[in-house]
Amino acid sequence: MRPDFAEEFAAIAKDLHAAPTSTETAEQVVAYACEQLGADYGGITLIRRGGRLETVAPTDTLVERADALQIELGEGPCHDSAWEQETMASPDLVHDERWPQWAPKAAALGIASALGTQLTGIDGRRLGALNLFWREAHAFSRDDVAFAGIFARHAAIALHASQTEEGLQTALDARKLIGQAQGILMERYQLDQDKAFDVLRRFSQDHNLKLRDVAEHLVTRRELPTADG
Repeated sequence: MRPDFAEEFAAIAKDLHAAPTSTETAEQVVAYACEQLGADYGGITLIRRGGRLETVAPTDTLVERADALQIELGEGPCHDSAWEQETMASPDLVHDERWPQWAPKAAALGIASALGTQLTGIDGRRLGALNLFWREAHAFSRDDVAFAGIFARHAAIALHASQTEEGLQTALDARKLIGQAQGILMERYQLDQDKAFDVLRRFSQDHNLKLRDVAEHLVTRRELPTADG
């Protein structure tokens, strides 16, 4: 492993954690990986709720098409990395027998080599995989594979942190809206805080609406939602 890896990762980690949104964090992760490993294309496959896979931060529509095929066929280096193994590299897809359905279709798209490395959160939860593709056959060195694996750990921590921060901010924003909506009901109908919240909660349940949406409608329009919105 190159002796300058530590300095590279320290600088990369600092930049990744400085990204203001999870989308920009993902885009930086892909850009750094492509630059450091010389990949022609890259993207991230995220594992969403219920096991649904989603491609984010693709550098080209080719990445979305290649990932969509992996999801459809249930095989491929990125699909397998996300669910099973830490890093999977294929220097020559045409002659790779591990993915008999996906490999020839990927080659037809113009992909000759691929590397997928698992993204695992600090809590051990699988987040997905970092996906890199090359137009020409690419011989992966031990340093390439080592760099990809270590970089993926830093990237996963940054992605997990940005997603958590956005989730907390969303929850905080919702609490503020609900509090403002409670205040409107308390003033308008002379209710205490608990009864005002009960009004919002019952309205949300009776009309199959999210509590946050009911509160936002009341705060912005000064009335509860009607059947036609």
